[in-house]
Amino acid sequence: QVQLVESGGGMVQAGGSLRLSCAASKTSFTINSMTWYRQAPGKQRELVALITGGGTTNYADSVKGRFTISRDNAKNAVYLQMNSLKPEDTAVYYCYAVVIGAGYWGQGTQVTVSS
Repeated sequence: QVQLVESGGGMVQAGGSLRLSCAASKTSFTINSMTWYRQAPGKQRELVALITGGGTTNYADSVKGRFTISRDNAKNAVYLQMNSLKPEDTAVYYCYAVVIGAGYWGQGTQVTVSS
């Protein structure tokens, strides 16, 4: 069973930065796509950023130019650098990875941006 462990969440003022990390364990297989989602209170979970095994990236319009997704294949890890944070970025952020066609979720990490 693949496990994803996120870290790096916290509380920051508007305009600040945070860097989220997600590391996959218990797998020796190459991870295909890795994705960050977020879910704010009372809202549906939404895709924030995705990176394929080949390094192609895709972002939600709301975070383009502010967030950057990257990965380290040797460590089976994905990162989300979040700059110019806004109060509306407040949410629980989840890591999602596809390994040999099966999807796995992390436990989530809280990001709170105060105005």
